[in-house]
Amino acid sequence: MAFGRGAKMDGRRPSSSSSSFCTTTTVVVFVALCLVGAWMMTSSTVFPLEISSNKKSVVKQQPAPVNFGASEDAASGNAGESSGKFEDTDNNDTTVPEESNNKEAPEEEKFTENMAEKPEEKEQEPPREREENKDMFDDANGKSEGRSDDVKNDNDDGDKSEEKKDDEITNESGDEKPDGERKDDREEKSEGDATQEEQPQIEEKVEESGEKKEQSSNSNEVFPDGAESELLKESNTQNGSFPTQAAESKNEKEVRASSKSSGDESSYSWKLCNSSASTDYIPCLDNEKAIKKLRSTKHYEHRERHCPEEPPTCLVPLPEGYKRPIEWPKSRDKVWYSNVPHTRLAEYKGHQNWVKVSGDYLLFPGGGTQFKNGALHYIDTIQQALPNIAWGKRSRVILDVGCGVASFGGYMFDRDVLTMSFAPKDEHEAQVQFALERGIPAISAVMGTKRLPYPSRVFDVIHCARCRVPWHIEGGMLLLELNRLLRPGGYFVWSATPVYQKLPEDVEIWNAMSALTKSMCWKMVNKTKDKLNQVGMAIYQKPMDNNCYEKRSENNPPLCKDSDDADAAWNVPLEACMHKLPAGPTVRGAKWPESWPQRLEKTPFWLNGSQVGVYGKPANEDFEADNAHWKRVVSKSYVNGMGIDWSKVRNVMDMRAVYGGFAAALRDQKVWVMNIVPIDSPDTLPIIYERGLFGMYHDWCESFSTYPRTYDLLHADHLFSKLKKRCKLMAVFAEVDRVLRPQGKLIVRDTADTINELESMAKSLKWEVRMTYTKGNEGLLCVEKSMWRPKELEAST
Repeated sequence: MAFGRGAKMDGRRPSSSSSSFCTTTTVVVFVALCLVGAWMMTSSTVFPLEISSNKKSVVKQQPAPVNFGASEDAASGNAGESSGKFEDTDNNDTTVPEESNNKEAPEEEKFTENMAEKPEEKEQEPPREREENKDMFDDANGKSEGRSDDVKNDNDDGDKSEEKKDDEITNESGDEKPDGERKDDREEKSEGDATQEEQPQIEEKVEESGEKKEQSSNSNEVFPDGAESELLKESNTQNGSFPTQAAESKNEKEVRASSKSSGDESSYSWKLCNSSASTDYIPCLDNEKAIKKLRSTKHYEHRERHCPEEPPTCLVPLPEGYKRPIEWPKSRDKVWYSNVPHTRLAEYKGHQNWVKVSGDYLLFPGGGTQFKNGALHYIDTIQQALPNIAWGKRSRVILDVGCGVASFGGYMFDRDVLTMSFAPKDEHEAQVQFALERGIPAISAVMGTKRLPYPSRVFDVIHCARCRVPWHIEGGMLLLELNRLLRPGGYFVWSATPVYQKLPEDVEIWNAMSALTKSMCWKMVNKTKDKLNQVGMAIYQKPMDNNCYEKRSENNPPLCKDSDDADAAWNVPLEACMHKLPAGPTVRGAKWPESWPQRLEKTPFWLNGSQVGVYGKPANEDFEADNAHWKRVVSKSYVNGMGIDWSKVRNVMDMRAVYGGFAAALRDQKVWVMNIVPIDSPDTLPIIYERGLFGMYHDWCESFSTYPRTYDLLHADHLFSKLKKRCKLMAVFAEVDRVLRPQGKLIVRDTADTINELESMAKSLKWEVRMTYTKGNEGLLCVEKSMWRPKELEAST
């Protein structure tokens, strides 16, 4: 009974206490589970462990973050902090202790490096819904701001991680928000209801990135915060600091192609020219293939320019025993025979004192067909016959047609006169080459079917001494070309047998010339005879205005059409017509230039402020500025700064002249300058002639009409960079090598990349680089040609 009663009692009591105990235990366990669940949810949302891993793109693999402990005010405050961090990426302030920052520095470096390792991971992973709190962890560069030891050792030290979590979910006042408030905040953000302080920041960043939040929220990809938006745009368009493989490969190919065409010296392959002309090769005059195809040679077509379709890139060989030319003025009287080893002209014209052979030299007594006893006497005879011609004063720039060895022009220097001499490359072997070797200006040209490469109305005097040109035939077409070139009021000096001989042929020619010159309104101002040389000459003057043209009874020769540009001279066919003379006091040619040397510095009267100059200023100011510029450059740099011995410089070419300032600045040197105005440059050649200087038009994509080794110094101001757009630079440089004498100088002012390219070419030719200088995108180069020639001969075509 007792046992049973006790058992009954014990059974009830334990049952009651057990039930109470179980209920209590159940409640405790349930509460504990809830707390654990809440803790786990907190751990997995606020602190996704991989948010701080080295691979930033893994962020999207974590569950959507939940905003714990952040009221709208606190969230606004955090947004403000984040904004400050994005604006100043160098000042990465964090809420993490310094100790943690110091430990995580290496991790940040890894993070930055690994950003480029998997750039496509973000696109491959399914997008998550919310990353508004990402600004709590990442600075503007995408680096983790809140990383500490718990991030690195999250699997080893749970206490630190939990402590860290407790710190991070605390608001600015140190209070912890309940889960409900955190959830509400999260939901508010997920609906796009940002705080008033956050909104301007995000809009500003979105505007910078060129995207809109509304558009991104509807896309498959989560719209990043403001800073991330800016970062993504930079990465997508600029690739940050990381080039793409496509760009790297493309750049390498371009570099290799550039090095082959214009880069290092080893990329150039030079060969000797394979031409029958050998050491005297002029590509546009020795094009045998083109000459053989000519239908007629009646008008000396075979002596005109016929350039190869592809400009040659070969090098002209040197004559055996070539030496540095004799210096001026001794060179006017003798040159090295080995430099111009031709004797035919000495045999053919020796009795007329053109040239004679004497040992190692070719001697030039100064004679010519019309002045056997010397050119100076002949020149003075002209002056005596017509004092108004005033050599070196009124008459400064003259044209000598059929110049022979150019003794006339050579001795005109004694009268301060500049002579443009020309003659064809014909049976008078190397006559122009003799002239240039002597230091006398000359080019290879012929009066055939095309205009000469000079502007209209620029020569003060034109001279012909037994030049063998049939002026009177075909309507006087060739004499009318001289009329185009002669300045209004200028003189034509004709010294030929029809002037003073009475043979039937001479009389016939004289009568024809008299009728032609009269119909052209040329006035014969004198007809005289040189008793010493037993020759005669007739001197004609071109009219200054159109009065005579208007009074002619017959329009023969006819006036050219108004549409005919008298200055057009590059490959323009000849026509038997006369151009009207300038009308009006401000038109070029309306009056005679200032006397020499005043005309050199004087701004041409027809340049005025209403015209725009080459450099953009009013034309008259442009001219003056150019003149001052080259005076300064030549004086400080070329003459005194480059170590050039100007006593060894005689024949100079400005490959791209503008107003002739470079040539004018060299007036005190014993040099002459051939001013070249490229055909694609502003036509300023008339200005150059107005100054008492001379020059011609040329296309540098073709060879120049001169013999090899004829210039001591070539000057090119921003020429090659322009030529690169339409010519092969290697062919142009091969032409430079052909024209320049060994030990001659090339001075180039151009863009820095062009300077580097030319320097590489010069080095490949074994030239000496005397000076190279670049500043910004501009550069200066001075190189000296060597005697080196390749051994391999170019394949014949």
